[in-house]
Amino acid sequence: MFNKKTIEDIDLDSKRVLVRVDFNVPLEDGRVADDTRIRAALPTIKYLVDHRAIVILCSHLGRPKGQVKAELSLRPVAEHLSELLGVPIAFADDCVGDPAEDAVRDLQPGQIVLLENTRFHAGEKANDPEFARALASLAEVYVNDAFGSAHRAHASTEGVARYLPAVAGYLMEKEIRYLGDALLDPEHPFVAIMGGAKISDKIDVVKRMLQIADHLLVGGGLANTFLAARGFDLAESLVEEDALPTAREILQTATDRLVLPVDLVVADEFSDDASVRSVPVDDVPAGWRALDIGGKTVDLFKEKLQGAKLIVWNGPMGVFEMGPFAVGTYAIAQAVAETDAVSIIGGGDSAAAIRKAGLTDKISHVSTGGGASLEFMEGKTLPGVAALLDKDS
Repeated sequence: MFNKKTIEDIDLDSKRVLVRVDFNVPLEDGRVADDTRIRAALPTIKYLVDHRAIVILCSHLGRPKGQVKAELSLRPVAEHLSELLGVPIAFADDCVGDPAEDAVRDLQPGQIVLLENTRFHAGEKANDPEFARALASLAEVYVNDAFGSAHRAHASTEGVARYLPAVAGYLMEKEIRYLGDALLDPEHPFVAIMGGAKISDKIDVVKRMLQIADHLLVGGGLANTFLAARGFDLAESLVEEDALPTAREILQTATDRLVLPVDLVVADEFSDDASVRSVPVDDVPAGWRALDIGGKTVDLFKEKLQGAKLIVWNGPMGVFEMGPFAVGTYAIAQAVAETDAVSIIGGGDSAAAIRKAGLTDKISHVSTGGGASLEFMEGKTLPGVAALLDKDS
């Protein structure tokens, strides 16, 4: 599956290496609040340093929409990275032009600079050739280690690969090996778990999972739309009316592979202190809304997970950010962690739930890319991966 060149396939000694990392991390009071994505890039950065590369890191942060926004500067990330590596990290006040060129010129082999937020330039998202060329001009080699952004054809993920020899970092390689092997040659029994709010975002993944998985367990708002398509009255629950015809079509062909909730945790309002009860799916009270799967559904899902050889999970079972509606998600997280299966969590909210539950080290692979892993699971080609050199080239 993974036939792309990596950092181990290219001469790095004294070369200027532009590395696209995914440092799109939450900041609080000017400090990094969660460094999971930064830590994920460390093996690649250390390898480059050990092989005497001049390391030029670039990333986006947030959505500044082509404007310079001080609160979305990557400077705090440079400080945090310096603490993690125990070495000074230079910082360039721009990712192109004089500030970037001056910073790179001052570096010796084995030293590191982090460039300012690529999305401070409109040319990043537009994949503008001039902006991509300016970025590429800083380096002699390009490394993409940002799987979380690989589904976007932006200047720093795809455009620069037109001007430099482009290879994968360790994180990119690991993500594609895990997800690729799982989807191209899955071990059976294979159980997929899908949750989250919207079915429209995941229709293609649902269809694909129903083709290759033995069971597809569905929770969250996704399940509401399927239940409504089956004719149940979900009262005030989130249901995507526009997606009901598609949900009905899927139900007609899904046989017993598609496993829906049998009970739901419902509330009289969308808040932490709402009145809460558990009800069968055919008994949601008028004016109430489903915000989690119920205990009988947890037991049903656990039963389906027994004996699984492969589990792929994308999307929480309910509104897990609110205490009363986190029970289902955490129960399923625990159940997945206790199996002997190869377990892959598809980034985003499900990855956050696994972290909050303290179970990350009991999962085979937690993806750093929510949107990217979804598109990969759909079978789409990711632009940031397609742009890399093939092994035989």
